[in-house]
Amino acid sequence: MTESTREAGTGSASRGREALLAALVCAAGAILAVYASGRTWAAVDPAAQGAEDLQVTGEALTGTGALGWAALAALAALAATRGRARIAVGAVLTLLGAAICALSLTAADPASVADAAAEASALFNPGDAHSTTTTAWPALSAAGGVLIALAGVLTAVRGGRWPGMSARYDRRPQQAGRTASDDPTALWKSLDRGEDPTAADPEEH
Repeated sequence: MTESTREAGTGSASRGREALLAALVCAAGAILAVYASGRTWAAVDPAAQGAEDLQVTGEALTGTGALGWAALAALAALAATRGRARIAVGAVLTLLGAAICALSLTAADPASVADAAAEASALFNPGDAHSTTTTAWPALSAAGGVLIALAGVLTAVRGGRWPGMSARYDRRPQQAGRTASDDPTALWKSLDRGEDPTAADPEEH
């Protein structure tokens, strides 16, 4: 293997790791946002004696759960696209992450929580005396949005140079005139020899 081939293989592997990192960070952020949306973000304590606290979920306050699912869908597009299309996916992920973060940090204000509690219980009037408390879930949802946005920025800046994920492990032709697709063990043999299956074929340069 020539020096230029080794360098091409090293660069390709590095870009592949960047793509994998972006995908993992995006997935973690999206799952966190979706999960957090179903948790209790705030509770309303009516002043009336004996009245039970009313719990309000993130789903009742925001659409962060739907945005999290949209980020997961964009993650699939991240694997299926390349070049400028992947950069566009990165921009979408950045916007989704920023929206999740902003909504998470602003939605659990006392007035919004009281209105959501009134919708959940006909016995509660937002105009009556009450107190509200918030949990850590809005902050965790915002953290999920930050992760999604970071993955989006990384994709928008670097994604155009990443290899196509769906074709990373395509088998390459062998010297003996046979193709790796003719021999199911060819990929493993190349790995045993220390070759990088993600490296570009020198004939393509």
